[in-house]
Amino acid sequence: MNPPKFILPVIVLSQFFCTSLWFAGNGVMHELKLHFLLQESALGQLTSILQFGFITGTLIFAILSVADRFSPSKVFFMCALFGALFNILLIWEGNNYVSILVFRFFTGFFLAGIYPVGMKIAADYYEKGLGKSLGFLVGALVIGTAFPHLLKEIKGNLSWEFVLIATSSLATLGGILMLCFVPNGPFRKPSQKINLAAIPTIFKQQNFRTAAFGYFGHMWELYAFWAFVPLILQMYGKLHPETSFNVPILSFTIIGIGGFACVFSGYIAQKIGVKRVAFIALLLSCICCLISPILFMVNSPSVFIFFLLFWGMVVIADSPLFSTLVAKNAPVELKGTALTIVNCIGYFISIISILLIDTLRTTTNSATIFAMLVLGPILGLLALSKN
Repeated sequence: MNPPKFILPVIVLSQFFCTSLWFAGNGVMHELKLHFLLQESALGQLTSILQFGFITGTLIFAILSVADRFSPSKVFFMCALFGALFNILLIWEGNNYVSILVFRFFTGFFLAGIYPVGMKIAADYYEKGLGKSLGFLVGALVIGTAFPHLLKEIKGNLSWEFVLIATSSLATLGGILMLCFVPNGPFRKPSQKINLAAIPTIFKQQNFRTAAFGYFGHMWELYAFWAFVPLILQMYGKLHPETSFNVPILSFTIIGIGGFACVFSGYIAQKIGVKRVAFIALLLSCICCLISPILFMVNSPSVFIFFLLFWGMVVIADSPLFSTLVAKNAPVELKGTALTIVNCIGYFISIISILLIDTLRTTTNSATIFAMLVLGPILGLLALSKN
């Protein structure tokens, strides 16, 4: 029996609205620095603390098997409300660096009940064609992540607080949509108790480990690339002073185009296989990491932007496919826990790469720092080739 046709669009729309919280702080980073007198290192640190909050949330959710023991839609709704609350608290005039860090941490914490739980909800509805469904879902995450950059550009004469108010409002709406229109899916098999042995049990399966380690390699590159897209554009502009970029619009486009790549990869995977498409996408992003320093030297803004758009597509195209492989190779009753713990580890890895690039950029102006992102894809490709 097929689920109602409106289910997937509602899940996707809710995911898009709620994941706009992710880079809401990054979208107004310049204004936050000026308004609250933050240091130059705030970009890496505020991005990392949100990732750390997400990791903490996913770890707790996984240990307690929250997404498997309770209604995923209700978990999604509550986390959307709290995530929206902590996001909008960034506009509080009494903020200092510590309070901003705390609010970003808790925004990340409650995103743990949005992104992986959204995938769990989709997996509960779409046993067949899961790769295509998760392609739409991760695509929504990508565009949601990029959306604050677009909001910053279109706000016109409105203050920077508009971006935070808008993203919190959208997240609240997304939570309401999920609660009201997406009940428990037909393939949901609830777990009745906390199972502390669940995580090591899941990782004993070879196919699951292969998918997870491929995902971990992908995550080393992904968020570091996303976080530093504006910096990449600014660095190119400094190397080629005659170049003038609209950084917010280009940042939105370069990140957001990956959403369409996710949908496309989901369709292609149905024809030639999920694992094969994931391998190809990871290989292409690996090549992008390696050649990125060379492209900085090319005195052609159009070629450079084309390269970044291509990188923006392949860097994320494999993400829904890895999630599909994880979901398919996890025990049915622990599917939510499996998706959550893999997300937890993956985002922890992303913190390391973000802080590494952030540290390197303070010691050198060389574009070679972005070649460091190749380490993840190489290890991911090795993991995929073993099985």
